[in-house]
Amino acid sequence: MIRLQRCWGLSMVSIKSEREIALMRDAGKILAEVHARLGEYVRPGISTYDVNAFGDKLIRKYHCVPNFLHYNGYPASICVSVNDEVVHGIPHRNHILKEGDIISLDAGLIYKGYHSDAARTHAVGKISPEAQKLMDVTKESFFRGIKMAKAGNHLNDICKTIDGYVTSFGYGVVRDLVGHGIGTKLHEDPQIPNFTMRRRGTRLRKGMTLAIEPMVNMGGWEVEWLEDDWTVVTADGSLSAHYENTILITDGEPEILTLL
Repeated sequence: MIRLQRCWGLSMVSIKSEREIALMRDAGKILAEVHARLGEYVRPGISTYDVNAFGDKLIRKYHCVPNFLHYNGYPASICVSVNDEVVHGIPHRNHILKEGDIISLDAGLIYKGYHSDAARTHAVGKISPEAQKLMDVTKESFFRGIKMAKAGNHLNDICKTIDGYVTSFGYGVVRDLVGHGIGTKLHEDPQIPNFTMRRRGTRLRKGMTLAIEPMVNMGGWEVEWLEDDWTVVTADGSLSAHYENTILITDGEPEILTLL
């Protein structure tokens, strides 16, 4: 995800060739496998540092490069965010996961020059029904949103669908961080809010590759940055969940590149 830029300007969206799409499919498939393994690894008693180390090892096992490591100075390969941490949580040896936590893992990699990006929120052991509902709604909002990710539609068709679904449950849709285009760069145009825009936005075309990523708070939408200048937390201390996939716009239904 990227921080929302209020000055939208002219969006320079890249259209991928068949060769590029094939490479992005490979990058997405590898990342989906990494996420599957990470999900199995999460459990009470391990540290967020352990999670990052395991994810880094997996990415390199596939002869890929973790694209988050050192990106604008970020010090880890996996963004590990726990409970009220929305995104960009920095892994630490002393941050031990405990029963009832929820943990959001945002990971990406570079394969032959092409990026993939995806996020999942997992339960750590047994969690509360309220936390499970937040996770379920966040994930479902992604799938509802991408029903609108079709050539000829506009970006706001995705944004307002996600927003409408999430807010119907009384949750807050994070407004300071948004999804993005993706390809030879981790963050490309266009910006992709998870809330309704005042304009229709970019017209979707076959060959666009987008990272759609609802970030949903159990309470209000407002967030704050901690003193490390990376970790984003909910302003009211409520739980937050995150779900993301890299998708491809086609002639028909969108293709999810980061799901097995």
